[in-house]
Amino acid sequence: MQHAAPVLSRRTGNGPKSLAECGSFATLAKRAGALEALDRALRQTLPSPLREQVRFADLRNDRLVFLASSPAWASRLRLMQTQILATARAIGTCASSVTVKVAPQPPVTTEPDRSKPLSPAAATHLRAAAASISDPELRVLFLELASLAETADSGADGAT
Repeated sequence: MQHAAPVLSRRTGNGPKSLAECGSFATLAKRAGALEALDRALRQTLPSPLREQVRFADLRNDRLVFLASSPAWASRLRLMQTQILATARAIGTCASSVTVKVAPQPPVTTEPDRSKPLSPAAATHLRAAAASISDPELRVLFLELASLAETADSGADGAT
């Protein structure tokens, strides 16, 4: 049984645009810079805890669009709408309304700490495992790992 190929629709409203519709890279970079400057100017007037929980997303027609990390922060930002609009007008931005959408902030990625030394017990287990391995290359790798633990231990002993 054959499945019909999905029909690709051409949306004319919101959504991704083709690269040709976006304009040149310079135009996009200029718009991004302008939006970033507007973000800094508008959020600068907000109280500190609110400032960290919201971010300016876009200026659509005459509407300022903000993203808040939770519904509670969105409500607090909506209460500041008059102040935000006054600030926008003061810096020359034509805006008559504020829209706030809830969008949790992306999690902060942390790099694993690669400098953790192996414990002496781990080095002992690695040497024991190396002694039982018949593959010479793998044995050498296990012994190199064990020597890293020894190096870390001797460095700690010399520092104290």
